[in-house]
Amino acid sequence: MKLIKKFELFSLLIFFVMPAFAQYSAKDYPTKSVRWIVTFTPGASNDIVARLMASKLSEVLGQQFIVDNRGGAGGLIGAETVANAQPDGYTLLFTNPAPNINAPLMSEKAPYSLSDFSPIIYFGYTPLIIAAHPSIPAKNPKELIAMLKANPGKYTWGSSGNGSSLHIGLALFQGATGVNVIHIPYKGTAPALLDLVSGQILLMHTTKVSSDGQVKTGRIKILAVASAKRSQALPEVPTLAEYGIKDAEAVTWFGMAAPVKTPQVIIEKLNAASNKVLAMPDIKKRLEENDVDIQGGTPQEFGLFMKNEAERVKHLIKLGVIKKG
Repeated sequence: MKLIKKFELFSLLIFFVMPAFAQYSAKDYPTKSVRWIVTFTPGASNDIVARLMASKLSEVLGQQFIVDNRGGAGGLIGAETVANAQPDGYTLLFTNPAPNINAPLMSEKAPYSLSDFSPIIYFGYTPLIIAAHPSIPAKNPKELIAMLKANPGKYTWGSSGNGSSLHIGLALFQGATGVNVIHIPYKGTAPALLDLVSGQILLMHTTKVSSDGQVKTGRIKILAVASAKRSQALPEVPTLAEYGIKDAEAVTWFGMAAPVKTPQVIIEKLNAASNKVLAMPDIKKRLEENDVDIQGGTPQEFGLFMKNEAERVKHLIKLGVIKKG
């Protein structure tokens, strides 16, 4: 009987002490390196922005933020890794439309949902551009559409994977113009760009940050910006809207999330550090040069933004502009 009472007393102490210990540990965060999973291959806009942010977050928080590229399945593979990780702040997700919203909504067998993540911060967004191999004779959106309509099902159009923001951009473009192309999904932007340069594919949506090197060397050309207004970093490139193409506006956005149930003190600490990094003059300059419109803000604001984005994709699926796989 006395043994039972001692055991009950010990259990009671553990019940009260453990939450206090966990709270203390969370306040000390981070005490070791943080793994930051990017769901696409190195060289893509997500990877470039993540590495830029990671270097400064390492300085601000005093521990290494290690970018871990886990490409494939439209972002599902990397995001599933984070969804199943311990909610302790040491495995984070570099969020964008593909792993958080597009892929799980478009896949019948998605292993997670948006509710499996705790939003931390919205870094910003960049408009998509339409890039072409130099052999494409079209010089602007009007000529491109005329060429594609005259040759239905002939031209290849790459993306960074089914459910990626680049795939969504293509679907919107097809829905707005009625053109018929062959969609070639890749495991990331970088391999798609390599095939665009070599002529294995002839067209794709991409971002300035991903394609800048190839554009400057003339290995690919930009035909249009898929946005309502001209890009701040590409002011000479016309928009689809300028050519009367409506409802084809497409962007990719960037942020940070953690496994659901991550302690709020860790979420707030990561949010504060990230907002601090986004305000640094050198980071602002680098991001703006790469056509990123900086946002920042609270975890709650980012969560609301992602919910609204999910509703938009659900609407596109309902309209048949994009299809579930």
